[in-house]
Amino acid sequence: VGEGEGSGVIYDAEGRIVTNNHVIEGAQRITVVLASGERLAARVRAADADSDLAVLEVDRQGLPPAEFAARLPRVGELAVAMGNPLGFENSVTAGIVSGLNRSLPTGATTPPLVDLLQTDAVIGINVAYIPPQGGAVSIGFAIPAPEVVAVADELIATGRVRHAYLGVEPAAITAAIAEQFDLPTDRGALVARVYARTPAARAGVRPGDIIVGAAGRRVESVEDLFAALRAQDPGDEITLRALRDGRNVEVDVTLGERPD
Repeated sequence: VGEGEGSGVIYDAEGRIVTNNHVIEGAQRITVVLASGERLAARVRAADADSDLAVLEVDRQGLPPAEFAARLPRVGELAVAMGNPLGFENSVTAGIVSGLNRSLPTGATTPPLVDLLQTDAVIGINVAYIPPQGGAVSIGFAIPAPEVVAVADELIATGRVRHAYLGVEPAAITAAIAEQFDLPTDRGALVARVYARTPAARAGVRPGDIIVGAAGRRVESVEDLFAALRAQDPGDEITLRALRDGRNVEVDVTLGERPD
């Protein structure tokens, strides 16, 4: 119902354009407006809600594609961005890279947005921002270029993105929860539930385990666990480090594919 708008990036010379899934989700008709003002009808090639990315196609060859960085920027690097904020077309902003590997929680049972760039300009594929509050302004988050390329290439090749799946319902641990339930730590991801017939169940992960490491990465929060899984593929074998009944245990898990 109604209209929406957002920014996109020309991905290749074959008429493919990458944008956010939330920009086009539920759309019945999509129009791409080029910097020249020309308007082109577009269709969704494929989209992935978990990474919040989508690939569009237009019937136009030879559009000038963007060059995507192969590495993450460094904190403090200057950033110049061009886009369409709030409908103001061809806007240019400048700022710096404020942080790397940021996460935005979306609830313990829903994969959060992880490994984002924090910036006061818009770089990568912008995904979210925090409205001004408490004196803080211009806090934005973007999906880094290397992840955009990986997801877009998979969407173009197969029409979908395969996400690694563990099969647990994790819960956040706070200092108050740790004290209330006499937990040995206030860091990590507490396993609230293990779903039946999942990789975690087959590997012997138990409710009450506190996951403190996964695939060689330290896990201090639910977001850290999802970030570790995001870096894996279905079929990969990883080692979980966990606290169980006051003991350190390691569990080898062969990851599955997250069901729809």
